[in-house]
Amino acid sequence: MRADAHGTRRRVLVVEDDPVINQAVTDRLAAEGYDVVRAVDGPGAVAACEEHSPDLVVLDVMLPGYDGLEVCRRIQATRPVPVLMLTARAEEADVLVGLGVGADDYLTKPFRMRELVARAGALLRRVERAAQLVDRRPFELGDLRVDAAARRVWVADEEVHLTPTELDLLVCLAADPGAVVSRERLMAQVWGWPGASGTRTVDSHVKGLRAKVGADRIRTAHGVGYALETGTDR
Repeated sequence: MRADAHGTRRRVLVVEDDPVINQAVTDRLAAEGYDVVRAVDGPGAVAACEEHSPDLVVLDVMLPGYDGLEVCRRIQATRPVPVLMLTARAEEADVLVGLGVGADDYLTKPFRMRELVARAGALLRRVERAAQLVDRRPFELGDLRVDAAARRVWVADEEVHLTPTELDLLVCLAADPGAVVSRERLMAQVWGWPGASGTRTVDSHVKGLRAKVGADRIRTAHGVGYALETGTDR
């Protein structure tokens, strides 16, 4: 059974208007031990989030009522929850828009059920790891202040809203300021994926993070990874 540290079964909301895909995803996640609830349109998704308080949302971008981007905005404004978006388009602009409204990861259709299950599990493990940060003290790098336990970030005394993935990425880079962290290491530590199959995901999230904390704050080491500048020279 898929459960948290307290033995509570993890609940996943599947939002997909295609009945075949919806049923297939629901059946696979249920077979993996998750408690699964479903919705088929935008308003139904928001209502289901309010009623069931899922631990994870698997969310299609194209939905009737209003689209997945609007759904993501609304549910994140109420209660932060990991969101895995399903999209028929893999263009970078579309991905960045999804990440910008609070999605944590994305899968492009058609996708393998094995990969969906792996990414769902990785997102939920990251939530559990975040709960272990309650004793971590806030830290500052120049005018950047991060309170990992409270999941809050400020730049020049102005609070900025980061998605759960963006904050975890920032904390990972901040663990060794100025040092280059490889994409593979970021994939392993932030996403829980070994290997280099998701480096585009890292790059997309770094772009979103730069847009919020400052483009010059995160340095690219071409062909290797990224480093968080200390702020002393900024």
